[in-house]
Amino acid sequence: MRKIAVVGLGVAGSYLVSRLSTEYEVVGFEMCSYADYYPPCAWATSGSEMQKLLSPVGLNFEDYVFYKGKEMCVDLGSSRFWMKLKGLCTFDKLSLERDLVDGHNVKFGVHIKSTEQLNDEYDLIIDSTGFQRALLPKLSKDYIIHTLEYKVKYNKMPIDDFYIKPMNAGYIWFFPLGDSYAHVGCGDYFGRQRYFLDAFMREHGGEIVKRVGRPLRITPPPMCQPYYAGKVVGVGESIGTVLSVLGEGIIPSLYCAEIFLKNVQDLEAYTAEVLRRFSPYKEVFDVVADKISGRFSFARDFSKLLKVFRYMKREEGHIGVEVRMADIIKIFFSKATSSIR
Repeated sequence: MRKIAVVGLGVAGSYLVSRLSTEYEVVGFEMCSYADYYPPCAWATSGSEMQKLLSPVGLNFEDYVFYKGKEMCVDLGSSRFWMKLKGLCTFDKLSLERDLVDGHNVKFGVHIKSTEQLNDEYDLIIDSTGFQRALLPKLSKDYIIHTLEYKVKYNKMPIDDFYIKPMNAGYIWFFPLGDSYAHVGCGDYFGRQRYFLDAFMREHGGEIVKRVGRPLRITPPPMCQPYYAGKVVGVGESIGTVLSVLGEGIIPSLYCAEIFLKNVQDLEAYTAEVLRRFSPYKEVFDVVADKISGRFSFARDFSKLLKVFRYMKREEGHIGVEVRMADIIKIFFSKATSSIR
């Protein structure tokens, strides 16, 4: 194998362009123009874990950090509590993704909709198109969170640290970016994100300087097969590497990219390792899906929730938040998350 196409230059695609270019002839494709490209969704992640993941490409994650959080306010409407943060920060995702592909053969403003556009020039084609899953077979069942986010400038910040407001089918977030800016967004399964987000903006003010929105796949990897078809292989959100309870896909997509790099010559082994690594995402998804549908019951489903807690506790390093069972119970069984509004 000599030549690889990477279609979609989000975090996973950009990372793979950088890593694969040391051994293969790699060409990256991104449908947005270079000037117009703006990565969606909060730009928050675990700093320590990102530092490890960026080490092989010679980038220092600290150079991209905007704001390091101390605690996260969880607003349940009638009450609030605070969760201690363990490395959660916001970062310049746009600059990071640009730096990952800098100096490599990448083509912005080129929309690859089918493998026919690439002819027979490539030995392997990576579908890192995220939600679009543009080159792999479509899923028979796909579960989507609709997201909308504003970049907001404030004269005075209304909230001084990370903030989320959980709802029955999503949540509102306020993530500081430093210099009186924040990303303020909402994700909602039922498509009410603009309603909730604009209500938040009316309450807290601020000048909207950027708007971005897109669907987010929360279908877990075990439900996103096949991972490859012919010479096309999916990496990242195209095969479901988003932790549904948080909507977090940056680090999981990079984990997926690492698995691919180890198994680039053996896609069956890649499939098996992705299934092993991300099998807990199905358990998390089942709880989230029951919660959204109103089927979740404390008595019947507590054991499922306990599994979710144990997994998240093990993964505190990549989540960036101190996970406590008492906090999960508060969120899952508050009135704010139990009614469909």
